[in-house]
Amino acid sequence: MTTIIPAIDIIDGKCVRLTQGDYSRSREYGNPLDMAMAFEDAGCRRLHLVDLDGAKASHIINYRVLESIATHTGLIIDFGGGVKSDEDLHIAFDSGAAMVTGGSIAVKQPDVMLRWLAVHGSDRIILGADARDGKIATNGWHESSDRDVIDFIEDYVGKGITQTICTDIACDGTLQGPSVELYRKILERCPGLQLIASGGIGSMADMEKLGEAGITQAIAGKAIYEGKITLKEIEQLNLQN
Repeated sequence: MTTIIPAIDIIDGKCVRLTQGDYSRSREYGNPLDMAMAFEDAGCRRLHLVDLDGAKASHIINYRVLESIATHTGLIIDFGGGVKSDEDLHIAFDSGAAMVTGGSIAVKQPDVMLRWLAVHGSDRIILGADARDGKIATNGWHESSDRDVIDFIEDYVGKGITQTICTDIACDGTLQGPSVELYRKILERCPGLQLIASGGIGSMADMEKLGEAGITQAIAGKAIYEGKITLKEIEQLNLQN
């Protein structure tokens, strides 16, 4: 069964969810630390934390939220959003991130991304591959490129990346189901990759479909906040895994 990694996205220090990456279509869901503690109580061991302000500004902003969650929970936090420099990376790690996701920097400054990978290792540096219409998007999904997402991931796997979070922007926040076929194609090209699915998950049935496609981990956010997947269901799933 596919493990759920709960997501917390941050704007102005608050937990929010966007729809298809649109900052004008955001909804607030309360205190990030309270949510993180609830996820830990449900048996979750890992948290996906995204600084949406940082992604937009191209540097980390909400590191205090990261620090608070890392201090008050035992969750393994993978952090992304605005990590565009060595200073940002150090702030993230110093604030309690166990792993950092590089998305835009992996596209625009691959030499920096590969240096981080060499210094910190593939267990701490995750490739962020966000796609719109099969092409890589960057900077909080505000910029599109002509880079094919599968080619992009395969190239980084060849250079030592072992973990990738892949989000289909068209699905994100819609609760209409994840891009299962995209993930199948990625795994066909990169069979040893630890691929983490993100975007569109709206039910436990979607989790089953991902599991059938060979996905072992998936990020869920809005489905949890909207009650489509309950904390009780997550707890039961965690007991099975």
